[in-house]
Amino acid sequence: MEKTTVYLSAEQKRSLARAARAEGRSEADLIREGIDTVTARHLVADPTIPLFESGSPDLAERADEYLDGFGER
Repeated sequence: MEKTTVYLSAEQKRSLARAARAEGRSEADLIREGIDTVTARHLVADPTIPLFESGSPDLAERADEYLDGFGER
């Protein structure tokens, strides 16, 4: 783990100390959990399929038209 410094208001520090005592956990553990909770909301999953520029801004709207006859001989 890496050490860092966080500035808290007096009320935040009191609340953190109370929560740590109530849960039997360290203040640092609660801070790490809070950081994990907040940062998880900002994680973006990698796309499951490759993304590309089609050059056609209406590709989605006209997909059926573009695919008409595809696979036929």
